[in-house]
Amino acid sequence: MHLTFVSARKSALFYGLALTLALLPCAGQAHQTAAISEPFEVGESPAGNYLSARVAEAEHDTFAASTFFREALRADPRNPELIQSAFVATLANGDMDAANALAQKLLQRDRHNASARLTLVVRDFRDKNFGAARALLKGGDGKGDLTTILLTAWSYVGSGDVKKAIALVDTMSDPSFAVFRDFHAGLMLDVAGRTAEAGARLKAAYGGDHSTLRLIDAYARNLARQGKIDEAKAVYAAFDKLQPHNPVVEAALADLAAGRKLEPMVQNVKAGAAEVLYGLGAYGLGAASSRAGDQIAAIVFLRLSLELAPEHALALDTLGEAYGKLKQYGAAIEIYDQVPDSSPLRVTTDIRIALLLDAMGKSDESVKQLRAIVKAHPENVDAISALADVLRSHKQFKESAEAYTKVLALTAPDDKSRWAIYYFRGVDYERAKDWPKAEPDLKEALDLYPEQPLVLNYLGYSWVDQGLHLDEAFKMLRRAVELQPDDGYIVDSLGWAHYKLGHYDEAVKYLEQAIDLKPGDPTINDHLGDAYWRVGRKLDAKFQWNHARDLHPDPEDLPKILSKIENGLPDDPQHTEGHAPATVAGKGD
Repeated sequence: MHLTFVSARKSALFYGLALTLALLPCAGQAHQTAAISEPFEVGESPAGNYLSARVAEAEHDTFAASTFFREALRADPRNPELIQSAFVATLANGDMDAANALAQKLLQRDRHNASARLTLVVRDFRDKNFGAARALLKGGDGKGDLTTILLTAWSYVGSGDVKKAIALVDTMSDPSFAVFRDFHAGLMLDVAGRTAEAGARLKAAYGGDHSTLRLIDAYARNLARQGKIDEAKAVYAAFDKLQPHNPVVEAALADLAAGRKLEPMVQNVKAGAAEVLYGLGAYGLGAASSRAGDQIAAIVFLRLSLELAPEHALALDTLGEAYGKLKQYGAAIEIYDQVPDSSPLRVTTDIRIALLLDAMGKSDESVKQLRAIVKAHPENVDAISALADVLRSHKQFKESAEAYTKVLALTAPDDKSRWAIYYFRGVDYERAKDWPKAEPDLKEALDLYPEQPLVLNYLGYSWVDQGLHLDEAFKMLRRAVELQPDDGYIVDSLGWAHYKLGHYDEAVKYLEQAIDLKPGDPTINDHLGDAYWRVGRKLDAKFQWNHARDLHPDPEDLPKILSKIENGLPDDPQHTEGHAPATVAGKGD
């Protein structure tokens, strides 16, 4: 959903700001909140507050980091490192008044500090001091970068000089900027009330990119205001084929069908500048993998965007996603709660909140909320799918299968993505010991996606487990490993299938590979222990079983592991236990 424009120079801009933030790699109307903040106390010791700030920074707790850094700064107000750290944490936490004050202190010491300068530019846009914003942008080092050009152009729109704004935007002659250039030129002309000219620029942008939500939404809304209703519907319908069930698109199509007017996506200069910053934040979040510093930089852009457009639902949704990726679930929920009730994304964010509650260990609350959403929106595929997923993860397989059945009833028969629903429902049936229903679902999933490694793995192992179609089953398992050789769970399945058939040397070979890939999985360690025992490596077997015990296995597996540690395995290799490989146990499905 968080689609934005990508270019090499834009990527450099994002990472450049991440560096200027001095981040270390370790490091609207409110909706009723479901989040509960963890209490903490600010100490009297400056050193203690500083250490607490660093711990909070490492844990990506922006609220605690901001609080402790600012408290430490009170004891040492001229310390440039503390000012910088307090500024970054405060900005990331969205306390803009405090961030603005700290930004001014930073610029007094270093006029080249890009993050401080950008923060004050946003302040000036918020206060409609467009000349002051231009002066700050002009005084920086990034005179030719995309952010500076676009924000400067938007400041000219704010000052009433649309001609100069468009001329500046059009200096971005690099072909890789064409879509982004025409998109923002169209938004600027729309804000200026020049609807037809805006439509021409948005059409040009759309010609280069049909898959970006913000672009197609802006263009379709412009078409509708020009009276080109059928063309607007066609733009939305084309996007719906690429990404079905997008709530923004569905809401717009419903409005058009009802004859309601579609307002411009960006209605004023502040919202236009916010769109620039949102685009950088959304791109940054997508580009940031495991580097927490990059994710914090994305959060900063999104906070700046929301300072100018507090009810920007996509910015809020993306910001919540960023906090979720940092495992700051309470903060993510608080952000999602700020999405306005009137937004098409409100139901989506409610679903996200429910999933976060499950991640926080509050599964009963999660299921309760998801059931309430499904009751209120019985045809919302995302809500039903989320409910099915949560039920499956908590081994409520029959109820989960029922939910997946509802999802199938709501999706088109020719929708290729149905493979996943058949696969997960097949897993549910198999785990509920209803193989006559599981097998057809798994086969259907494989028909829809013949080379899907998860399906090949699950169906192949299930056949081996039951002594069925052994030649074909092993071909499927080997193919799954070929497709995903770095997936420890899938490699474990092949190894455990060999074990089930008494091929103990082969089992050891593959299970050792699986352990190398997933050393912390208790099921794989347990399997390798069994294989070692069968090939006579009894000391190694007990080591693996002890390791499995210490890795917190499922409660139903623990007594079996403890028994093996005490007594080993029975001598009769024909009576191996039929416990599942790691994928079947739910880790890789």
